[in-house]
Amino acid sequence: MPNVEHDIHEVDGLDPEKPQPAANFLDPTRRKRAGLMTEVKRLAVVLAILMVIAGSVYAGRNAFTYVSTDDAQVSGHIMPLSSRISGQVAEVHFEQGQMVRAGDVLVVIDPKDYKVAADQAAASLADAKASALASKLNVPITAATAFSALDSAQAAVKNAEAGVAAAEQNLQADKAALVQAQANAARTDSDLARYEQLVKKEDISRQQYDAAVSAARANQAAVQTAQAVVAAAQAALTQAQGRLQQAKADLRNAQTAPQQASLSHAKADSAESQVLVRQAQLEQAQLNLGYTVIRSPVSGIVGKRSVEVGQNVSAGQELVDVVPLDDIWVTANFKETQLAHMKPGQPAEIKLDAYGRKWQGHISNLGGGTGSVFSLLPPENATGNYVKVVQRVPVRIDFDRPNSQNFNADGILKPGLSVEPEVKIR
Repeated sequence: MPNVEHDIHEVDGLDPEKPQPAANFLDPTRRKRAGLMTEVKRLAVVLAILMVIAGSVYAGRNAFTYVSTDDAQVSGHIMPLSSRISGQVAEVHFEQGQMVRAGDVLVVIDPKDYKVAADQAAASLADAKASALASKLNVPITAATAFSALDSAQAAVKNAEAGVAAAEQNLQADKAALVQAQANAARTDSDLARYEQLVKKEDISRQQYDAAVSAARANQAAVQTAQAVVAAAQAALTQAQGRLQQAKADLRNAQTAPQQASLSHAKADSAESQVLVRQAQLEQAQLNLGYTVIRSPVSGIVGKRSVEVGQNVSAGQELVDVVPLDDIWVTANFKETQLAHMKPGQPAEIKLDAYGRKWQGHISNLGGGTGSVFSLLPPENATGNYVKVVQRVPVRIDFDRPNSQNFNADGILKPGLSVEPEVKIR
């Protein structure tokens, strides 16, 4: 602090190092200035003390109001994009570290084979639809034909039964005629035998005898004719019975008309099912064709590139990692002694080490356990030489995102960057 008293003496033209006359100390103006200097010094001391007290109070208040940690970093999801089909890479439209937007084309797999498969599936679908239409149109035709055949078969059976009945009647009539002819032949044969005795005795004329012979022969011929007629009638009856059996067989076959109609319906349903199968195959072929173009699902930065043009890739093979820049948060590892008054919803201020900028956020949740519990080799404390170490619990802090602007559009916040969050707990 500058020497005010010395400056005053210099202004008055006096050298403070040289002895002055005693009368100078009795000068009222000088006494007034000396008193002013004393008051200034006292005021400076008081202000310094107040500043120290205010700083201590502020520091103490912050110690009870805020908790912070430097063991924190930006976290985010790493999205590995893989191929859903096999093929040869035809185009690659990105570089590692490049900013990409949702929907941007990243990789193109040669689509020729999948285009051919889609065309073939479309042709198979058209053929299945044509077959289904034919089967559908054939249903009423088959039903009409089958039931018409049933009606015809039933009529044929009735006709055949009538024919058998008529043939049986004809046979009976012919048998009766045969009996009549045999009776006539037997009578004329008896007459002829008697006339032979009489003609020998010349009791009758030769003319009468010849007439008896002619009658006997005629009746014998009539018997033979009647026998032939009976045989023909028997054959006609057999044929009629055969036609009846055939008609009955045709009727049994025609009686399957309902089953034939059902079978036709089943074939039509099967054809419709084939249409659905072909439709599904076409959709799968079109999906595979669409899978030849791999797009970024989110806006972000390409983290790792694992594909080159001309490379043969298989289904499930990872091609590129995309780091979304809007789906990020802070993972802060607070000491277990800092958690007493922390709870979800409390506001936080997040300082980014890389750029010195600050963001506002809030606690979303406190971790389910300490970091050591979820490590690959959790510590084993039952060894007899346990040393207590303050554990840290991961706390998730989400950024406050104003609706009026795009969050992290400039890509400053990247997963893995160190931050220093400060949480207001009171």
